Amino acid sequence: MKIEFSSLTNILNGEVYQLRNDYHIENIFIDSRNTIANSKNLFIAIKGERHNGHNFIEELYFKGIRNFLIDQDISIKNYPEANFFKVTDSIVALQALAGYKRKIFKGNLIGITGSNGKTIVKEWLGKLIEQVYSVYRSPRSYNSQVGVPLSLWHLNHYQDYAIIEAGISQMGEMGKLEAIIKPKIGIYTNLGTAHDEGFPSLEEKANQKAKLFKNSSTIIFCKDFPEISNALHNLPEIEEKEFIGWSFEDNTSNYFVETEEREIGTAIRIPYDEQFHIFHVPFKDYASLENITHCLLLLLHEGLPIKIIQNTLNDIRPLNMRLETKKGKNNTYLVDDSYNNDLVGLDTALQFFSQQKQFPKRVLILSDLLETGLSSEVLYQQLAERIALENLNLVVGVGKEIKMLEKFYDGEVLVFSDTSSFLKYEKENAFREALILIKGARKFNFESIVQRLEQKIHGTVLEIDLNKITHNLNFYRSRLKPNVKTMVMVKAFAYGSSSHEIANWLEFQNVDYLAVAYADEGVVLRQHGIQLPIMVMNPDPRSFELLHQYNLEPELYSQSIFKDYASYTRNYNNRLKIHLKLDTGMHRLGFENHELDHLKALLKETPQLKVASIFSHLAGSDEAIHNGFSAQQALSFKKSADEIIDFLGYKPLLHLLNSPGISRFPDYQFGMVRLGIGLYGVDPTGLHSGQLQSVSLLKTVVSQVKHITKGSTIGYARKGRAIEDMKTATISIGYADGFNRKFSQGVGQVMINGKLAPVIGNVCMDMTMVDVTNIDCMAGDEVIVFGEKPNISEMAKAIDTIPYEILTNISERVKRVFYTE
Repeated sequence: MKIEFSSLTNILNGEVYQLRNDYHIENIFIDSRNTIANSKNLFIAIKGERHNGHNFIEELYFKGIRNFLIDQDISIKNYPEANFFKVTDSIVALQALAGYKRKIFKGNLIGITGSNGKTIVKEWLGKLIEQVYSVYRSPRSYNSQVGVPLSLWHLNHYQDYAIIEAGISQMGEMGKLEAIIKPKIGIYTNLGTAHDEGFPSLEEKANQKAKLFKNSSTIIFCKDFPEISNALHNLPEIEEKEFIGWSFEDNTSNYFVETEEREIGTAIRIPYDEQFHIFHVPFKDYASLENITHCLLLLLHEGLPIKIIQNTLNDIRPLNMRLETKKGKNNTYLVDDSYNNDLVGLDTALQFFSQQKQFPKRVLILSDLLETGLSSEVLYQQLAERIALENLNLVVGVGKEIKMLEKFYDGEVLVFSDTSSFLKYEKENAFREALILIKGARKFNFESIVQRLEQKIHGTVLEIDLNKITHNLNFYRSRLKPNVKTMVMVKAFAYGSSSHEIANWLEFQNVDYLAVAYADEGVVLRQHGIQLPIMVMNPDPRSFELLHQYNLEPELYSQSIFKDYASYTRNYNNRLKIHLKLDTGMHRLGFENHELDHLKALLKETPQLKVASIFSHLAGSDEAIHNGFSAQQALSFKKSADEIIDFLGYKPLLHLLNSPGISRFPDYQFGMVRLGIGLYGVDPTGLHSGQLQSVSLLKTVVSQVKHITKGSTIGYARKGRAIEDMKTATISIGYADGFNRKFSQGVGQVMINGKLAPVIGNVCMDMTMVDVTNIDCMAGDEVIVFGEKPNISEMAKAIDTIPYEILTNISERVKRVFYTE
């Protein structure tokens, strides 16, 4: 199924602009940051809302990419060794390319859509089917207008099944996806509220999603969602389709599914083909039972042996679909990704791995790659070619087949027959100051490697969703005028989220500037590989050497700090960047209007300094009541900035707006804005309810459950009192972790097993007691301190503070885990 560059003329509506070497195209990419520097790969340049892929062609060419698909004119004489193919619309061409791969695929293709559960159904199905057949499944959540085509590119002749998920967020999108997926079998998981804003009604959303199955012969769905059932029966030519509509509720249904909870897991009874089949699954929650029922009905339809199904079900677990970055022992960082280990999954993991810059030393720990459909010779040759591009210091292989890698890979390789053998080696040869990607098939139990290498703190964890960071960043970017730059505040440990990990992700997202409060925060960023310009808001004469050593740019806000910095830099030949802070009404830091003549005199005396930006800070942008004052500040700022610009003879960047200012005052964007708390999903203005996403999830565990008799007291100073017999849970978080003592005596509440549990007694230093009288829980159960519910704004309101304080008070001893789906 290889495609030569010259054959694109037979597949796409376009023309070859330049052909220098007719490569077989191995892989396709649309994101310059993820493009693997292989001359046989094809970069498809797409014009997005804020980024244009054509602008990165020069960079990619010098990295070694030689195949480009474009939809605008470029100067190809600058790229003498490259191939160029010109089309009218790159996205349409990407979809057509994927459609061609789908057309020549001879296996059975299963399409999945719905509001929730698409990815988990895809992964479970893949694991169940691969016990008998060769199966391909789209990586992660690649289900969008560009994600689906990227998924379909990897279809191959040796695969018996392919499982592709499709998601839409607005009207008309599914038709384009159906045209390239064309599933033979469909699964419609469920219908919920996700992306409701893109559809006029729930019924219309159901209809739009159902379009995926326009040409499917078999469709599996849950009849307990009447909108789904109605939508499917509105499809054309339904008499030619086999509907497998099952139900947990309707006992008259041909596919009435019964469940019975067992001590461990659940028994599921499914009627199919005039027989009853009973399967045992290792979970009890409704969502998992719904998802596995879809899978089981498809397996029965395809005739997979019952014994094999049940044996595989014993190993099915709720999957962690996330790429997680977490701190390891001995100053290491771990990228934990073990949800699958095929070549495509490895590719996406390596792309994420390449974005991490914490340490230059890079280690890959990888198990045998299973069920790929390739011979060991071909498989490990392909693997060697792929990882050779990653500048790895060491590859650790675990398994019997991966030893073949040594034949093709020139780098350092250590191979162990099993995981326990590697752990024995690691005990005597611990990794230090390294970035480590851990990726292995479930049978190799790589969880034990993660547990060994992970830094142990305690059971309280702050999880940060990098995809939601991106969503919020793009939300604010969408409100900016063309060419307005973005500075992101990562001061105060990135609002409690850990600065260098967030900064690393922001650099990948192409923000323009970072800002920190103190020089040592900027030093940490530089030591972890961050190269973006960094403004230091509170420089100190004792930190000037650090500013110079680490290329940090100081904010100068008074005559004294200006003179100190001017004196320190007077012998520098190169021009050093500074940022001038003006006080327009905040009255915290900054030059006031009457000091501008003194400021201009200082600037005249310091030719070694170049003003990178002039800025001020709004005092009341959170609240509409202060809009008039904010307008006065903006006018004052512009007048003062213009006076300085006239004096300088060049125009630095101007910036005034913080997160709430971006929301309220589009006319005051100037050349740059400063994004702070909004990036983390907190909207101080309340104008964007439901449009920002909560980035952080603080969770802990139940340490112990106690039964308390009436009249007993609980906690320090006996502040908690049992009015009746009750049950309490002690949870592993206290005020030393950042759980404020003001949450004592019922003010605060946490979520345990879907129910709110109020604090009883006083919050202790390391622990807190909560009332779980009406909650079924035990030691080890997860506790949500804040996330979607309770959310951080509600918590802040309960103790009369602001979300900033809640976030920034989370102790550094609380482990941070960063993940992307």
